[in-house]
Amino acid sequence: MAVFVAIHLPRLSLEAFRPRWSREAEYGCVVLERDKVLIADARARDAGVGLGMKRGGVLTLAPNALLYDRDTLKESDLLHAIAFALLQFSPMVTLCEEETVLVDVSASLRLFGGIRRICHQMRATVRTLGVSGFMCVAPTGQGAWLLARRRHKRVLKMSSLERNLDVLAFTAVPEVRRFADWLQGLGCNDLSDIRRLPRAGLKKRCGAGMLDSMDRAYGLSPELYEWLELPPTFHARVELPDRVEHAEAILFAARRLIAQMCGWLSAQQLALTQATLILEHERGREAIEPTTLEVALAEPTWKEDHLVRLLKERLGRLELVAAVLAVSLEATKVQAAEPPSDSLFPEPGGTPEDHNRLLELLTARLGAENVLRPALTADHRPEHANRWVPVHSDAKSAGAPADLPRPTWLVEPPVRLLMKQHRPFYGSPLRLVSTAERIEAGWFDGGNAARDYFVAEADDKSYYWIFRERPSATSDEVVWYLHGLFG
Repeated sequence: MAVFVAIHLPRLSLEAFRPRWSREAEYGCVVLERDKVLIADARARDAGVGLGMKRGGVLTLAPNALLYDRDTLKESDLLHAIAFALLQFSPMVTLCEEETVLVDVSASLRLFGGIRRICHQMRATVRTLGVSGFMCVAPTGQGAWLLARRRHKRVLKMSSLERNLDVLAFTAVPEVRRFADWLQGLGCNDLSDIRRLPRAGLKKRCGAGMLDSMDRAYGLSPELYEWLELPPTFHARVELPDRVEHAEAILFAARRLIAQMCGWLSAQQLALTQATLILEHERGREAIEPTTLEVALAEPTWKEDHLVRLLKERLGRLELVAAVLAVSLEATKVQAAEPPSDSLFPEPGGTPEDHNRLLELLTARLGAENVLRPALTADHRPEHANRWVPVHSDAKSAGAPADLPRPTWLVEPPVRLLMKQHRPFYGSPLRLVSTAERIEAGWFDGGNAARDYFVAEADDKSYYWIFRERPSATSDEVVWYLHGLFG
């Protein structure tokens, strides 16, 4: 059985304007259409503003309220942004009439853990974009759309769907509204009354469109939808409702863009490896170059929470050169997403993906110059053989020769050892348990070293890496040093 989720957004015209980082404007927010109030928020209504009131009346009751003329383009952009974000849950997303988004989640229920969990996550995604709405689940898309606009929640069986649709006022179906006076004259009040009328007479009087719409809602005829088409690349932009002078406040707008990008990635079965966040400043004569923030990922991902954490760390370290007016996000580099692992037992200590994400967060928080890893240097002297490079550098990682012992902890500088009974002493006499490894290097930089290295064992079975300096032409004294500790 098919499962559709419809999300009705009745306050879309208001939320297309209201600042995303403030739940309510200080003195209220009002949207006007043809100079009359179309919708007002709670603060404006508390001041006495009502629907249909003219601009002058609003200014009299709430002189400091924020007034906006309805902008259908802004509403359309916001509705498309919500649809793109919901692509994380299903590639079958479409835009319906009267500010409603419809999603076919039939094939996604098992992946997200059932209808309750997927609805909870979808509702959280919609809230991320700063929008509130009513959600309904039904076996048909048309039925879910009708019930969502009447604030019904969940209908999973066809019998329940029929009962809930029958009690709806017949004006809920757009195709019926033009015949409202005639149907009321016949004594019809809800959809069940219309269904009892002769179909042949209805078809002749009202046309086939009304009956087809009702049949689709009741599951009596198939439904065909034009699903949302995806562009080959992702680039989204949002204008801020006010000048922003703090980088952390930008995260509210950037999170909306990230949700859209993650939906696009999921629908395309792609993973992100690099993204570009552009912060736009002043335009015109006093134009300032946009601030560009490159976000490179060591591990490709399409997860929204990880990208938000990563961007939050980057923005927290960013100093703005000027106020930000708009934010845009572009998926610069992507690759095919790998399917999740189906291993029965998780890897101890986390997966390689977990390690890479931790390194990305540390790099974003501390800076690439402060997150280092060891790398090899072409030098035989142990104290010079290792160098520290940025964690994402292409330099080869440091490691010991496969056939020679190397300690994990070098003592810097080497500790000169005492001699007792002609044997090196460190807590107890040390016994040599390996053959000598001769190292002679450094002549090219003035730090010549001529040493013989050994693995030594103490009485408590501890192992040390020690060396003796080869006698020079001026001295025959043999001097031993401790240079490393074995774990």
